[in-house]
Amino acid sequence: MQRHIKLSVQKKNRRMAFKYFPHTDEDIKLMLDKIGVQRLEDLYADVPENVRLKNDYQLPEAFSEVELRKWFEEITMFNQPLTVFAGAGCYDHYAPSVVQNLIERSEFLTSYTPYQAEISQGTLHYIFEYQSMMAELTGMDISNASMYDGATATAEAAMMAVASAKKATKVLVSETIDPKVLRVVKTYAKFHGIEIDMVAQQDGVTDRDDMQAKLAEGGVAGVIVQQPNYYGIVEDYTGFADCCHEQKALFIMNSVAADLAILKTPGEWNADVAVGEGQSLGIPMNFGGPGIGYMCCTEKLMRKMPGRIVGMTKDNRGQRAFVLTLQAREQHIRRQKATSNICSNQSLMALYVTIYLSLMGKEGLKEAAELSYAGAHYLYDELLKTGYFKPAFDQPFFNEFCVSYDGDVDTLQEECTQMGFMAGIKIDDHIVMLAVTEQRTKEEIDDFVNTIKNMREEKA
Repeated sequence: MQRHIKLSVQKKNRRMAFKYFPHTDEDIKLMLDKIGVQRLEDLYADVPENVRLKNDYQLPEAFSEVELRKWFEEITMFNQPLTVFAGAGCYDHYAPSVVQNLIERSEFLTSYTPYQAEISQGTLHYIFEYQSMMAELTGMDISNASMYDGATATAEAAMMAVASAKKATKVLVSETIDPKVLRVVKTYAKFHGIEIDMVAQQDGVTDRDDMQAKLAEGGVAGVIVQQPNYYGIVEDYTGFADCCHEQKALFIMNSVAADLAILKTPGEWNADVAVGEGQSLGIPMNFGGPGIGYMCCTEKLMRKMPGRIVGMTKDNRGQRAFVLTLQAREQHIRRQKATSNICSNQSLMALYVTIYLSLMGKEGLKEAAELSYAGAHYLYDELLKTGYFKPAFDQPFFNEFCVSYDGDVDTLQEECTQMGFMAGIKIDDHIVMLAVTEQRTKEEIDDFVNTIKNMREEKA
């Protein structure tokens, strides 16, 4: 009884200032005394009074579990599901349901960076499989353990090109690259002393003559192009790598991962670095994220690649084991000397891609790409038949294309949204870019085209 009373008094004296914070009043006082501050409010002395929140947070009262579920159900009623005919880097691809079930296992969902490789065999194993699959998909020698997204992977490639060059600090970027990616590249470049110069486009494709002229000026560390490019056009990059290599510059190719199932790979184009977004490998659109950036390169550039590389070996018992084969020590120790300071990876998304690719296999991936190609060309032809659309470019395309509309694109998209369709991406007032994946059926495409025709006929 005496011990019980003593413990109760201790608990009362060491009460917590906030219900969910693990610090008692005594804990907080010790910390404040240590740094020479009297009150918690003194920590914010540098924050101007006029920007401080004086009133209470506008938060609702606490809900029971039942009330909370009902509240979320009511919110979902405001969602308007749309049939997606948009892309521009994020695509509505199908993924087998088993992928979601597997990655939600607790050992995967809560895992983190494998700092202690010897006890992270499961994580290292699937990263190794991911690297193997991405290297095969891109036709390159080496893959790292994934990047944040396709845009930052492209920016990292620009830094990699400059780090590989002796004195060159300029990177050429084709005007046909995704503007979102370009903005990220320019942001990285600004703070790393890299000069970005644009290569002109002609009829929606990279102007080779302009690229050669700018390469001849010297000081170029790398050239970045996109395949298919931002407008969905499949460009012919024959000889581009040779032009770059003659001037000691790296040839960097950004590609949508799923498209490489049937398109010529970066390796076949003789690229030095292959980067891009892997969301197309079954990852749901999820209102824009998360995605996964991939980066692959030739063997001779391996030590300039950011992030880590996982390898397979044998332990002292002769059993298969996975290890962190390579990671530049400068990323952790001499950080100012590093090509990049990124040391994390999209491990859960890498697992997602690994399971997806293993389930789909080469033939499944190819079939999905072929269905996307066929659906896009069918939609393109049907839109032209309406008389309201014309080709924006006279160029080959894969599963995404631009058409010129004889009306206002904003109005078209708004009216289509009301009818349940996400009608592409606006390029300018009269050009819209549309995408089709294997998820779109012929019936959905016909409904989309007929919806547009009916809306126009009602206005006539």
